[in-house]
Amino acid sequence: MEVYVSNFMEYIKNKLDLPESVIIFDTTLRDGEQMPGVALKKEDKLRVAKQLDKVGVDVIEAGFPITSKGEMSAVKDIANEGLNAKICALARALKKDIDVALSCEVDWIHTFIGTSELHLKYKLKKTQDDAVEMAVSAVEYAKEHGVKVEFSAEDATRTDIDFLKRIYSATVDAGADKINVPDTVGVIAPVAMRYLIKELKKDVKVPISVHCHNDFGQAVANSVAAVEGGAKQVHVTVNGLGERAGNAALESVVTSLYALYGVKTNIQMKYLVETSRFVSRVTGIPVLPNTPIVGANAFAHESGIHAHGVLVRAATYEPITPEMVGHRRELVIGKHTGMHSIKAKLEAWGIPVNDEQLAEITNRVKELGDLGKKITDSDLEVIAEAVIGKVAKESRVAQLKQLTVVTGTNVTPTASVKIKLKDREIIKAETGVGPVDAAINAIRAISKEFGNIELIEYRIEAVTGGTDAIAEVIIKVRDEDGNIYTTRAASADIVHASVEALMEGINMAFLKRSQKR
Repeated sequence: MEVYVSNFMEYIKNKLDLPESVIIFDTTLRDGEQMPGVALKKEDKLRVAKQLDKVGVDVIEAGFPITSKGEMSAVKDIANEGLNAKICALARALKKDIDVALSCEVDWIHTFIGTSELHLKYKLKKTQDDAVEMAVSAVEYAKEHGVKVEFSAEDATRTDIDFLKRIYSATVDAGADKINVPDTVGVIAPVAMRYLIKELKKDVKVPISVHCHNDFGQAVANSVAAVEGGAKQVHVTVNGLGERAGNAALESVVTSLYALYGVKTNIQMKYLVETSRFVSRVTGIPVLPNTPIVGANAFAHESGIHAHGVLVRAATYEPITPEMVGHRRELVIGKHTGMHSIKAKLEAWGIPVNDEQLAEITNRVKELGDLGKKITDSDLEVIAEAVIGKVAKESRVAQLKQLTVVTGTNVTPTASVKIKLKDREIIKAETGVGPVDAAINAIRAISKEFGNIELIEYRIEAVTGGTDAIAEVIIKVRDEDGNIYTTRAASADIVHASVEALMEGINMAFLKRSQKR
């Protein structure tokens, strides 16, 4: 899998003591479910666990069993599902929490207690000595029952570092297999996180993990910085779900470690987008289009400069390939689009265009974009078909020079049309039952002056939904010799599309007549 990242990364990597691989601890089913608005049924938790196992996470924190009987039942079902991932349950540093977690038959118990002055004084009303005693007792009790134990000092990044080292050392001596450093309210910066992990490594001789929240948008950066400092496990959630602003996103952490640092994980990256979309559907929490790696726009290009570069060499504007994470590249059509993107799309659909047609299609797309219209592939297709079906510019006899339509309450719809016929300009005004009918009547009135051309069929279709939908107008006209011509036009303006289609029919009739002569 090729990646194209900053060449300066090679310089910095050589100065870091990076691990070869990092363990991915996923807490979507615990911290992710604590996100306001997310509540998963037992069946849904099991489905998510299976998807997490498919994508390759090492440890699944299946839930917080003490919270409810349903939660306890769900954690136990996941633990007994036979997944490859190790299953972990969360428990406070209390015997009753640990007993319930043990009853779920999990592989790991993740126990915690608050350690910052804020938590000890205001939430727990405990001293530092009390916290150490509770933490040690919890770890020892869990270890006596034959499970692996991870200990977290809640609010670690606002805890005095000497006390942090004391409580971590004490829990390791009590048998903790890992210690976890939670940035519980997302208040540390990457440079400080790296420093903190390096300091803890001097005293802690078991693997260090981190759990970062995103209150200041630093969760992924802090997680990666922790690995720079020597952390060997990272807590993540799919799509960054979690309390308040969420947690470090699985997809961003994993791809950053791999692409930027060359650090491996057991994640099957090709399933990242699939997993993101699955969790979004189950939780009902949408993924913003500009979400890194998995968002709809992560590999979408509208700018003409960018799209041209990507078409020539994808790496010009893509540091990794979309296929690497199970995504796909998209050339978006809009007002910033250049001719290269449009031509590439049309060629992919088997629609050949010459330079004149391509220029006109591009201009029409930009005009619609300037009006705030989002152009879909269907819109582009009908615009292209309408332009391709037009009589060549040099062969047109009749040209629409001006169109004015007046309509409204208690006003008879009236249209005024100016058409240039060779060197002659003709102006007509007509009424109708609506603005389209009035405009068509005005053009038909003019057409009678230079040959009887009859409108025999008129059909309109909205290509996409919404009030700004592109309208495709398809008409059939018959000339005085009985020849029938079918033409089409597309525009967000129904009246304009109708008039354009009829003008094409008139020009086709003129072209046929001149060829006959």
